[in-house]
Amino acid sequence: MMRHLISAADLTRDDAVLVLDTAEEMARVADRPIKKLPALRGRTICNLFFEDSTRTRISFEAAEKRLSADVINFAAKGSSVSKGESLKDTAQTLEAMGVDAVVIRHGASGAPYRLATSGWIDAPVINAGDGTHQHPTQALLDAFTMRRRLVGRDAGLGKDLKGKRITLVGDVLHSRVARSNVDLLHTLGAEVTLVAPPTLVPVGVDTWPCDVSYDLDRVLPDSDAVMMLRVQRERMNAAFFPTEREYSRRYGLDGERMAKMPEHAIVMHPGPMVRGMEITAEVADSERCTVIEQVANGVHTRMAVLYLLLGGNEPAVTHTRPNDSESK
Repeated sequence: MMRHLISAADLTRDDAVLVLDTAEEMARVADRPIKKLPALRGRTICNLFFEDSTRTRISFEAAEKRLSADVINFAAKGSSVSKGESLKDTAQTLEAMGVDAVVIRHGASGAPYRLATSGWIDAPVINAGDGTHQHPTQALLDAFTMRRRLVGRDAGLGKDLKGKRITLVGDVLHSRVARSNVDLLHTLGAEVTLVAPPTLVPVGVDTWPCDVSYDLDRVLPDSDAVMMLRVQRERMNAAFFPTEREYSRRYGLDGERMAKMPEHAIVMHPGPMVRGMEITAEVADSERCTVIEQVANGVHTRMAVLYLLLGGNEPAVTHTRPNDSESK
């Protein structure tokens, strides 16, 4: 594994499969009565969140604590950042405290890359979402969920998603999740299609390794997984579609549309969901929807990333076998 995890595009096929396989080992730990490993005992990890978050922050914290790391949670609100402190000064403060890794979420695209390459801090940097740029651990947990559902929990070990057809629907323009998933799924051999209103398709999307469609009903029958994306109003500074009702009618997933999907196909959502907008309650609460699985798998996947970036060269979970004398 590389030193930092800034973008899903930085991962090779072997890197990605290694993370997914390690996450599968971590998932087995979650089935134990005591869900902890001593792998990162004595290490200190700082969660540096300049943007509001619930799922990602708690998921990283759970992953860190299950690996026995010491955790520092930093929120921009109520900190010196609100007084005008720069990212550089914050980073140098953490460096002086001797943190071993930094998980950063920032509203400015490129902030994690700047932190990793500036020399301000000598520790691995993990991007937990930067602006509309990247969210690599979300893409990894999504791929982990897809591989488990579409290939199999044990059958998927060592395998990628070659030949699987994945459709991402919604606000692609403002979505770091979409960008990360397109990069990683392409690396893993999947065929990706983006579906969105023309106003929510980024300029230059023709250079991305994916197809683009404006007709959701046409692509659903050929999809192995459909990921619905939230309309990110907090990042919008203009009207990108006439009304919520019109958007939902053309690009929302309801029971009727879900019935057009193959029987084995799954519905995904990175959260938080806006029920009644991009997804109906009927679909969100169906057995085909993997939203809750994605949350659980996020902990396993982030455990794997932390373990591998912080020097985990040995198998994450050792499986002890009885010796000859005990088996006789």
